[in-house]
Amino acid sequence: MTDLTTNISTNTSTSTSTSTGTYSSAAETARLTELLARLSLDEKVQLLTGRDFWTTYPIEKIGLRRLLVSDGPSGVRGEVWDERSPSLNFPSATALSSSWDTGIAARYGAASAVEARRKGVDVILGPTINLHRSPLGGRHFEGFSEDPILTAELAAAYVNGAQSNGVGATPKHYVANDYETERFTASTEVSDRALRELYLLAFEKAITDSHAWLVMSSYNSINGVTATKNDLLETPLNSEWGFDGVVISDWTGVRSVDAANASQDLAMPGPAGAWGPALLAAVTDGRVPEANIDRKVLRLLRLAARVGALEGFDAVHAAPGTVEDGIAFARTASAAGSVLLRNASLTNGPSTGTPALPLAADALTRVAVIGHNALHARTQGGGSATVLPEKIVTPIDGIRAALPNAQVTYSVGAVVQKGIAELPLASIKNPATGTPGMLVRFLDSERDEMFREDRRATALTYFGGDAPVDDANVLEMSVVWTPDVTATVHFGFAAVGHGRIFADGRLVAEQTALAVGLDLGASMLTPPSVTAELAVTAGTPVTLMVEFDLESRDTSFAGVLGISIGLEADISRPDELIAEAVEAARAADVAIIVVGTNAQVESEGFDRENLDLPGRQDDLVRAVAAVNPRTIVIVNSGSPVLLPWRDAVQGILLTYFGGQEYGNALADMLFGTVEPGGRLPTTWPVTLDDVPVLNVTPADGVLRYDEGIHIGYRAWLKAARVPAYEFGFGLGYTDWELADLRVAPTIDVAAAAAAAAHAGGAADAAASVTLTLTNTGARAGKQVVQVYLSRADSAIDRPVRWLAGFTAVTLDAGQSTLVSVPLPVRAFADWNEGWNYEAGAFQVHVGTSVGATPLEASIELLRS
Repeated sequence: MTDLTTNISTNTSTSTSTSTGTYSSAAETARLTELLARLSLDEKVQLLTGRDFWTTYPIEKIGLRRLLVSDGPSGVRGEVWDERSPSLNFPSATALSSSWDTGIAARYGAASAVEARRKGVDVILGPTINLHRSPLGGRHFEGFSEDPILTAELAAAYVNGAQSNGVGATPKHYVANDYETERFTASTEVSDRALRELYLLAFEKAITDSHAWLVMSSYNSINGVTATKNDLLETPLNSEWGFDGVVISDWTGVRSVDAANASQDLAMPGPAGAWGPALLAAVTDGRVPEANIDRKVLRLLRLAARVGALEGFDAVHAAPGTVEDGIAFARTASAAGSVLLRNASLTNGPSTGTPALPLAADALTRVAVIGHNALHARTQGGGSATVLPEKIVTPIDGIRAALPNAQVTYSVGAVVQKGIAELPLASIKNPATGTPGMLVRFLDSERDEMFREDRRATALTYFGGDAPVDDANVLEMSVVWTPDVTATVHFGFAAVGHGRIFADGRLVAEQTALAVGLDLGASMLTPPSVTAELAVTAGTPVTLMVEFDLESRDTSFAGVLGISIGLEADISRPDELIAEAVEAARAADVAIIVVGTNAQVESEGFDRENLDLPGRQDDLVRAVAAVNPRTIVIVNSGSPVLLPWRDAVQGILLTYFGGQEYGNALADMLFGTVEPGGRLPTTWPVTLDDVPVLNVTPADGVLRYDEGIHIGYRAWLKAARVPAYEFGFGLGYTDWELADLRVAPTIDVAAAAAAAAHAGGAADAAASVTLTLTNTGARAGKQVVQVYLSRADSAIDRPVRWLAGFTAVTLDAGQSTLVSVPLPVRAFADWNEGWNYEAGAFQVHVGTSVGATPLEASIELLRS
């Protein structure tokens, strides 16, 4: 383990001038050190464990208030997980990364910081920048890309945007945490070269360029050493990259006092944990040097100074520098990150030769909107990053609003839902108040009320707070529900534990729901369900109640509970649902089908079993396309799914999890108000068997990254396999021409290194790739110019091709511009106990995806 006792002032002796600012000057460090000296050992140790689930301890005598951290990264939830305190819901990280636009990423971070400030939050626990090593990764939607350069650039922009508005950003999860199965205990076995060239590289720029104020360590081990104790927290994070911020643990990630001898700074949550009194004893008896504690506390004080939580220090940015309408930005970001995968022309009929999109709204008289997700859209993935927006615009909402003069029909087509869906607020009343919502009561062993809440939703999540989750015996949830159909429904609860279901005062079911797997996150956020059959009549209210035995739940996390009441989907007539959709499509000018995943497919806590769309959605698309050639499919998933019918439909638009303005953004794209601006940050396969790197299941506690540096498109190229849609691919509504490529004939590694040193280490652009880009189409549009390198005769194992740089460009119809893409010297490097540079010729490939690079040149790397 690295000895930290001599490194208390690591990277604090000089000031760094960046847009995010620092308190790293000698004077500021001296002031912080004076405050540190006023603290007792007990107080210093106390600061290093959370006060509760989301906050740190205040110490009044030095003017330190609490720090409030909150889950992001696609919105900021705040201190409570409560629909009465709604949050902006931005598009998923995969939508952000599909923009390939650092400007959008910076605005995303800035808007998140404004939302954080509204909720009193000092630190956003994001962005999540673990790589898309396998499409089966359950948290794939929350990460950026399969490529480290694309990830690094967008992550750095996000961090810069957030911190320029005075809120700390937390790149996570450091490092090689690219799977969910056994995530608490598994060891990622990975070579130093793959770590440096892929997994660490994804984090590097957010530290060296944007100077992130925090980094979150992961649950997993790396090469046998738990992340919170791993030397990687010191090297390269501190010693090479100059990180002077706080390493915060993932929740319960610190498991031993030994982690205090590593560069792990803050253990969350609290007040219980592996540190606390045990750490105090370890310092007292000499197992942990007090200098290590001082180093951590100094960093925590520096963070407090940066966010304005420490008296005598002005916040780095006392007022937000970038403020915009968050709802409008959510709409913009959704379209900017949506990818047009197919836009075919009809070969016969009235629209012969016309591409599928955009649709001419004024020419449509009847539109069939089909799909479970068209009405129940997924705007975000499942897990700890979930926020509760005030309002969601669904696809059917957006399409109907955009077509006031057309008849827009809706058919479910195929059931996607699995498990409990909460009851709509408009259909329920609180039996105590008569207002829309649900009565929640916590009862003791004598069934006396200890605590009550009037809630406006039937899905509840508690992470700390005032509710006596640990002290009460029974949780009682009751509503008066008025159904809108006459049917037999399945009503019940979703939670791990024992519960009783009542209808109009009659016990109709009593059962225990058992956890599936060992992951607490999955058990709480996507739990199993217990239901009972109820015969209901449209318009006739029924009083429903669930009693849940709190002592039967998993108590691994104090104060934590997730439970929902609601209805399971009716899956009794799948053929009829498809037939109804087919008839609606047959009678329509165009059929718009929204397919997608559910919370049991994409969520934190578990990995995916396959890439299939759930339910009968593939059958639905085939059946509809067979009767209406003008079929447009909208893909509402956060990560790759198989599209076996992709050549049978006229258009395919990938919208990911589009945030709360999803429906409006979708309508904007469908009817041509805006262009889908996305390009794929991840390869999409034809079949599961085609995927060259797939495994996310540890064996005997170990997951081996035996593929080394060959993941994503690199692995596809090495295996010579053809995907459905390649990395970087995406269509638009206009046409483009790339011409006049110019590349410097040589790069001198020594000169580039000297220039970088002169610039303070942040700049290592050794050359630029320039070309002329022309919009040859009839409307404005966006193109992403992508630059790749290759080295056919290399003496070492290299990817067939790898991304070196990119830029997003928007031009009016007929407009040309000179595009310049920086070419960093690091892009030519390989890791072997240090960055090495192989002299000789490299090929430069420039185009619009990894396989569409019409412009090529050669560049000579010189090593003087």
